[in-house]
Amino acid sequence: MRSTLLARAVRLTTLAAITGPATALAGGFSLNEQSASAMGTANAGAAANPENATTVLFNPAGMSQLSGTNVSFGAAVLDIDAEAKQDSISATRENPAVPVRPATNGGDISDPAVLPNFYLSHEVSDEIDVGFGIHAPYGLAADYDDDFAGRFFADKTELTAIAFTPSVSVSNGQGLSMGAGLNLIYAEGRLTRYQDLSSTAGPAALALPEPYADIEGDDVAVTFRVGFLYELSNRTQFGLTAQTGTELELKGDAEISNVPVPPTFTDTTTLNEKVTVPLAIPESVTFGARHQLTDEVTVLAGATYARWGRFEELDIISRDPNGEIAGVPGAYITHITEKWKNTWQFNLGGIWQATPAWAFKAGYAWDESPVDQFVTARIPSEDRHWLTLGAQWKDVQSGWAVDAAIGTLIFADDAEVDDRYYTHQNPTRPSSVANYQGAYELSAWSASVQVSKAF
Repeated sequence: MRSTLLARAVRLTTLAAITGPATALAGGFSLNEQSASAMGTANAGAAANPENATTVLFNPAGMSQLSGTNVSFGAAVLDIDAEAKQDSISATRENPAVPVRPATNGGDISDPAVLPNFYLSHEVSDEIDVGFGIHAPYGLAADYDDDFAGRFFADKTELTAIAFTPSVSVSNGQGLSMGAGLNLIYAEGRLTRYQDLSSTAGPAALALPEPYADIEGDDVAVTFRVGFLYELSNRTQFGLTAQTGTELELKGDAEISNVPVPPTFTDTTTLNEKVTVPLAIPESVTFGARHQLTDEVTVLAGATYARWGRFEELDIISRDPNGEIAGVPGAYITHITEKWKNTWQFNLGGIWQATPAWAFKAGYAWDESPVDQFVTARIPSEDRHWLTLGAQWKDVQSGWAVDAAIGTLIFADDAEVDDRYYTHQNPTRPSSVANYQGAYELSAWSASVQVSKAF
């Protein structure tokens, strides 16, 4: 009888691999560190300030103000510190009579990440320019220690995306330019967690191995960007860009290893299934303004509205009639409720042209978190303030320029995580008493360098 009960417990818990995206940043899983020249001013007015080939990303219409051929390339380092306060942690298993052991805070969940980029623009004629970019528009990574108190909700979370961005711009020769581009996005993700056998195995779960759910997948998707740039005068101009959203269908495999095998449960096995994980990418609109106060001082401002509200849920769906987990194509293996909200980002920045060769930059951005009611261990997110400093050296005669920027992220408050299980049929009511709570201290810094050349 006990063997039958434990066998049922093992089978049922393979249907509950809770997953979700994780980031300690505010703007969803978007990345801001894609250009050192723009990062120096916290991306303020980037849609209206085509300094170099990075305008391919920020506003393709800006290519019309570049002459000849322009190349920019570089990389950024982003380091996020996100760690739960040990005295704030509370963890309950599906059977609350079975304690969570061990139960640490999981350590610092994020390691430094390197984000490379490359941009190219070319003047075809006085009216037409073309360009191309390679950059990392989205990404996240989190990895808890194995003895994390919330390991039944989250362990590893990884999303890596690279975009190839062909673009074109057209100028009317009277101060108005229009541009368009594609973002061909390749993304791959990984989501893991441990499995809780306590709901039917009871106290015996403490003596059993903890099964480990590991889901990997990838996909290719396309978004479209259009941009406008209007030169009001030789000192003032405005830019506007809009990008469409899409939905990635990350197709891959779900593997649950270390599953105890009845009747003795001393041996373990591995279960496999082909799955799909839909992941929504939001639409966004960005406005930018640039005004040259004096020959030496330029001020910049911008705002971005992102429709993160389209990211309502994250599901793992079977696509395998012969799978060992659900085995029914279209069946929801698991569901996590997101219900994110639409967000704003506001930016202010300035550039001081101290000498013909040297310019110094500073910027500030307020970045709103899309995470609202459903704050999970995979997304310990809060609103943040972004402060940046930058410098640029440029040799006008040779066309070479070097940008460097540093930034620090100050979060408005601790992220209060309250993680629970939900189902696709009832996405707002917890399906069990299982729960993980913790207050996360968040901080981050970034640094970027970029080399540009005008031919």
